[in-house]
Amino acid sequence: MAGCCDPRGCDQMFGAGFARHVARRFRRRGLDATASEMVDFLAADGLDGATVLDIGGGVGEIGIELLRRGAAKATTLELSPAYDDEARRLAQEAGVADRAHRVVADIATAPQDVEPADLVVLHRVVCCYPDFERLLGAAASHCLSRLAFSHPPRNVVTRGFSAAQNAAFHAVGRRYRSFVHPPAAMVDTVVAHGLRPVLAGHGMIWRVQGLAVSTAGLPRR
Repeated sequence: MAGCCDPRGCDQMFGAGFARHVARRFRRRGLDATASEMVDFLAADGLDGATVLDIGGGVGEIGIELLRRGAAKATTLELSPAYDDEARRLAQEAGVADRAHRVVADIATAPQDVEPADLVVLHRVVCCYPDFERLLGAAASHCLSRLAFSHPPRNVVTRGFSAAQNAAFHAVGRRYRSFVHPPAAMVDTVVAHGLRPVLAGHGMIWRVQGLAVSTAGLPRR
């Protein structure tokens, strides 16, 4: 089954037009409520000199906000360059272009190509990836301090919606698929890599999980 690990599926669903839409919305409204909750959690210990790894970060708005608040460097990972032009414009407008970097890479399949960071974030990403254990395991292994990810709640409604959505995508020849993974198993995957749960959000559409490295101040790699 194709998912967001397939760049062709991502390009069909999240191309340049979608990037322009997201960038316009960020310029008008700033971060959405879920992203703001994640940023607040990641910034809780301070951001002075912190490095950020934004996995599947799109136009990089979360990284931009963390840089505005004092982070030293933000790296956005994407599977295709479709977001790059809009992301660079936003970073330039925010005055952080020299500290905002972009890499085309799949951390789940090539973790060795990605540098670890103090703060790791995955906003609306895990639901696009078929193998959540591989993705979150790779993300956790690159986290030196705090990690946050968002996901839809797993219930009859969200599972039914995802199934109907995927059937529609299949019918029109789109390769993209969505997934509603079990939240407890996702958290357990991150915990198995040495992080402890700190935040569990209860949003109706998107829920935030925030975890921190259990042994603060000691390098994990």
